[in-house]
Amino acid sequence: MTTPVPSAAPVARKRVLLAAPRGYCAGVDRAVVAVEKALETYGAPVYVRKEIVHNKHVVQTLAARGAVFVDETDEVPEGARVVFSAHGVSPAVHASAAARSLQTIDATCPLVTKVHKEAVRFAAEDREILLIGHTGHEEVEGTYGEAPDHIQVVNGPEDVDALVVRDPERLVWISQTTLSVDETMETVRRLRERFPHLQDPPSDDICYATQNRQVAVKKLAPACDVVITVGSANSSNSVRLVEVARESGARASYRVDHADELDPAWFDGATTVGVTSGASVPEILVTGVLERLAGWGWGEVEEVRTATEDLMFSLPRELRTDLRERGVDQQRPRRDGRRSLEVQPV
Repeated sequence: MTTPVPSAAPVARKRVLLAAPRGYCAGVDRAVVAVEKALETYGAPVYVRKEIVHNKHVVQTLAARGAVFVDETDEVPEGARVVFSAHGVSPAVHASAAARSLQTIDATCPLVTKVHKEAVRFAAEDREILLIGHTGHEEVEGTYGEAPDHIQVVNGPEDVDALVVRDPERLVWISQTTLSVDETMETVRRLRERFPHLQDPPSDDICYATQNRQVAVKKLAPACDVVITVGSANSSNSVRLVEVARESGARASYRVDHADELDPAWFDGATTVGVTSGASVPEILVTGVLERLAGWGWGEVEEVRTATEDLMFSLPRELRTDLRERGVDQQRPRRDGRRSLEVQPV
């Protein structure tokens, strides 16, 4: 009697689930293009206070073209041109720049400007403002500087019990734009337990791009053995995506600046890998990660799209005025995360 030969075990299908939306948001695109246009229009050097956006590759690329990144305005030669980053600055920074006769280009994201205006308005109404955000983050420092006598920073739910407020019935909360939606709502829930009269801002402060990238990761993470987020360590929204992936069911979740930081050991036994990128990440870095994964056997790419973004912001007013006077075309191509490689929607 012949013993049946067992059939070979099926080979697991290796694939990449690519999040969409991902990468550059409208505010980041505006800020990066502002520096590029300034260099083209005025020539190097163009000074930039802080990192224009939180991404190593972007900063290094602009520096190679003649952008000079400084920590404070007093490092900029008097009368020179300086760009303020997408994260925004306080009135004190504007005053310091004016005192040195600096020519400023304010590349603050309009959604951050909206939060600044909320802080000013609530302070004028003599309300106490609870700013949910990370102490030391440039965006939080800029917003806090709008009304320091009226604002307390709340880093997260763990800060709530220790808060001491002036008048619990005249409290309002606002937030950093790049936070985790879920963690922010948990902080608000805890705040409202302590302060039932807490007032909400008139509209959501967490930016549309941050929310959209988190929603896309939540959708793909449960099917993934590993999720890779492309983004820098000081990018708040990129770090949040790593956490969101893990909390949403991915077995493992890692952040890298570029493909060279990928560790093959992370993918042992994995069949499905998720890939996304933070809102300050150019698509070339995502392409590099996909190419590296393809070389390791993950060549099949499926796009998981949860939203389509079509928002664009006009360039900073100061730059638009100069470009108009010089007859320079202000149009620019979209940087909406589309890739040159073909992908199949799922």
